[in-house]
This record gives sequence, C-alpha cells and structure tokens, in this order.
Amino acid sequence: MAGPILVFDSGVGGLSVVQALRRRLPEAALAYACDNAMLPYGQREDAWLVPRIRAVCEAAVAASGCSALVVACNTASTLALDALRTCLAIPVVGTVPAIKPAAQMSRTRHLGLLATSATVSRPYTRQLIQDFAADCRVTRVAADALVTEAERLVAGELPDRATLRQALSPLWKDPELDTVVLGCTHFPLLASWLVEEAPRQVTWIDSGEAIARRVAQVVTALAPRQGSEPSFITAPDERLGRGLATFGFAPPRLLHPA
Repeated sequence: MAGPILVFDSGVGGLSVVQALRRRLPEAALAYACDNAMLPYGQREDAWLVPRIRAVCEAAVAASGCSALVVACNTASTLALDALRTCLAIPVVGTVPAIKPAAQMSRTRHLGLLATSATVSRPYTRQLIQDFAADCRVTRVAADALVTEAERLVAGELPDRATLRQALSPLWKDPELDTVVLGCTHFPLLASWLVEEAPRQVTWIDSGEAIARRVAQVVTALAPRQGSEPSFITAPDERLGRGLATFGFAPPRLLHPA
C-alpha cells in the first residue's frame, strides 16, 4: 500500500512546497518533517549537516511510511541528495533555486536572487547561473532575516515590515531588474507581504510548482488524503504545532534521529 509524500525542511519553509503539492495533487496524502532543533541549516558546517540530514530523514521516512521524500530545502538538497538517494529505497526529489525559469521569463536580462547567505555563495548556485542565466546579470541578495519572519508568520505572528523592506532593498538599485527568484522555500510563505513592500512590479518566481510537477512524475501510486496528516519535529514547540495544524497536519510527533 502506498504511503504519503513526505516533505522535509529544516523549518517551516517546506510548507510552501506543501501548498504547491496540494494544488497539483489535491487528493494525495502528505506528511511533514522539520529539524527545528537545528534551524537554521545555513549557519552550520557542511560536514556536520550531511550526516544530520541523513539521520533526520531516515527517522522521518521510517516513522511516516512514506512513498517518496521531498527535500524542500536548498541547503539540504545541495549537500545531501546523493547521500539520501543512496540510503533510501524511495524516490527523493530535491530543491534548487528557480534560476532557469527566471532567465526564460526576464525581458531585461537582470534577475534578482533572494536567498540565504549559504545559498547565494554556494558553488552550486554559481553553476546554475552559469548554466541557465549566463546572458543575464544576477544580483544575489542574502536575506537570512526572512527565514525568521516566515517562521514567525507560521507561528501566528505578523511579519515585521521594516525587516522585509530592508531585506529587499538591494534589489531596487537598478530599475532594470524585472524578475526575482525566491531561492529559499521559506520566502514564498511571505509572498503577499513581499509584493506589498516592493516599490515597483516585478515577477516573483519560486520552485514550488516545479517540485510538485516532478513529484507527480516520479510517484506512481498515491495514498489518498484522509483527515489530518502526520507531522514530525525534532524539538518540542507548541507554536510550531499550531502552525502546522493550519496546513492540515496533526499534532507533531518527536523524532529521535540516530
């Protein structure tokens, strides 16, 4: 019997991918797991992160009985996809910044990449730009503060607009910039606020729909959605539990990674 599709992130960013999956596969059962005890991943050493991500994902896969794993985290995807695909016997779908579709849509050939400091500086990101946006100017903006604002939003607090404006401000120096890549899965949760704080209209692009399409391609048997769905966390957090409930998930269970 098919199990749910498990969405994994270091925090609540994967909930933006949950929204995309619900649109693409509305009848499919989902599960959610986050390593909130170690958030944010972007500030931790790569050599430490790979075994940690593997341990948490193995524990979550075993607890959920899932049929596929979606790694809804750019940091985890760039570091640990190969390790996860080696140790797991289910499909593993990763996340990368949506540089390619952004380059295809930009008319002015000037893109903004809004991401965490780890993502904007990774060789993987530079290679994506070289491969898919070599003819574009790409303004890379580290906006780690938006991760905290998205976590606050899911916990029931409103984002701080001054923080949003400050994070976005480097994008507006060149009026030719016309397309912004939301290169962290946390950021689409703030999409309506980001649009309001932008001084002009730009095209905002994230990876959610592409991830959902890929999941639909690789998961051949879908478990039907029935009521509240399981969620898993690595540290107790009542506010996080309430936030997960607003996305249709049952009270989270604690994971104990090996």
